[in-house]
Amino acid sequence: MEKTANGWVYGGLGVLVFSGSMPATRAALAGFDPVFLTVARAALAGLLALALLLAFRQQRPARGDLASLGVVALGVVLGFPLLSALALRHINAAQSQIFLGLLPLATALFGVLRGGERPRRGFWLCALLGSACVMAAALRHGAGLPGAGIALMLSAIIVCGLGYAEGAKLSRRLGGWQVISWALVLALPPMLLACWLTSPASLASVPGGAWAGLAYVSVFSMLVGCVFWYRGLALGGIAAVGQLQLLQPALGLAASALVLHETVPPAMLAVTTAIILCVAGAKRSA
Repeated sequence: MEKTANGWVYGGLGVLVFSGSMPATRAALAGFDPVFLTVARAALAGLLALALLLAFRQQRPARGDLASLGVVALGVVLGFPLLSALALRHINAAQSQIFLGLLPLATALFGVLRGGERPRRGFWLCALLGSACVMAAALRHGAGLPGAGIALMLSAIIVCGLGYAEGAKLSRRLGGWQVISWALVLALPPMLLACWLTSPASLASVPGGAWAGLAYVSVFSMLVGCVFWYRGLALGGIAAVGQLQLLQPALGLAASALVLHETVPPAMLAVTTAIILCVAGAKRSA
């Protein structure tokens, strides 16, 4: 019981960190191209992860773990950051948050396919209701959104759910921070090369807010948040703890309003209350 409770605590901390990712990405895009932003954040996080692995003298992962680490790298290090950054060229940070309501369902589905979990029927009911609440708000708030933005965000959700489930499965053996660190290090060489090839001609004109956004997504979104998140998924269950991400749109909307001064619809307060009830129901019946 204590192990499961700790999983929910770690998962909650991860979601809290992730809630600032989309606003920070939006801020960073004011000074950087989406492709450069993606590879730069991965390169900076990879260098930090390499330093941590060397400092704590971590043993290299087994050869059989490399394929799973590659899936984590493609989904979490490259896929979601790039696709969501491209989406933010068509929609704003507040609009992007509402699509994240599908991420818990995607994570749960991949938890069944890749993690071998078998949640109860009550869990699936709560998970579907929670996702439906978020998507209902999305349809109301996001009427008329560009098709390109929708397609990119949905693609980002799919690859991210796969990366989360794969990483959580590995975390049971390797540890949460070790999984994301090794995935970042695995992606580091191509990310450094891509960073050099796509770097802007001049950095002098990049505003301070863009640098702050890059710093946040590099250190917190790519590394610190994933350390908490994978630890939580491994302890509390991929499908169950993954439902905490239903709260991320509401937290992200609040961050978008505070940092970027974007409009948050009042109806989200009612939706947030319904989501909290769904998360509680999922926790009880998982």
